[in-house]
Amino acid sequence: MADTVTRSLVAPVSLESVEAVYDLLASWWDELGDVEPRTRFAFETAVVEIAGNIVEHSVAAEGVAGRHFTLDLHGDAGRLRATFQDDAQPAELDLSAVTMADEDSENGRGLALALASVDTLDYRYENGRNIWSLECRRE
Repeated sequence: MADTVTRSLVAPVSLESVEAVYDLLASWWDELGDVEPRTRFAFETAVVEIAGNIVEHSVAAEGVAGRHFTLDLHGDAGRLRATFQDDAQPAELDLSAVTMADEDSENGRGLALALASVDTLDYRYENGRNIWSLECRRE
């Protein structure tokens, strides 16, 4: 493995772009080399859940013709990081208040799964962009 392995994606906010996230992760894992399966599964789950949340819940900012997001992946010997940015309106959420939906609910699990899957998950709105940062220590 190289010292740091990075990959980036710029994509429209669409269901097809979630597939592009999977493809990006696949090429990144190949170059990263040996990652514990549990760590890999947890990190990938969180990344895909955040991508799905952006696609499903983001609302176009006023004056923005088409929504886009970026995903930057960084991996080294000690940790895996993902950063999403999108040009939608600020997300109205408090990550500290996120809980798992009850078993009868058909949705409402994405953020709870992402939070449970990684060591850190942060959200902020800065310079007109939603920024999601995820980090997972490698075991």
